[in-house]
Amino acid sequence: MEVKAVAKYLRISPLKARLVINELRGLSADEALDQLRYMPQGAARPVAKLIESAVANAEENFGLSREDLYISKIYADQGPIRKWRRFGARGRFKPIVRRYSHITVVLDERL
Repeated sequence: MEVKAVAKYLRISPLKARLVINELRGLSADEALDQLRYMPQGAARPVAKLIESAVANAEENFGLSREDLYISKIYADQGPIRKWRRFGARGRFKPIVRRYSHITVVLDERL
């Protein structure tokens, strides 16, 4: 039984989010949350919140046990890009690119 949770339009670049989520693939849900608690990266908090949401979905909607769940798939896709402008010296244009990401977690039951 697969349980899925998606966080959309997170204000963090997908590259930075992937640095965090690549460490979690294949771990049990509780182990992943323990690791995220001590990670200094900014993406750790939204990813932990997303895994908590997926675990709550599994327990409430499907009646699965928290101890049997593990992260079978986790990935960060690129969301929209907001382009901002800043004016530089001598009439030049300095673009600022703000990236968004969509993070998906799929939990599965370990047999």
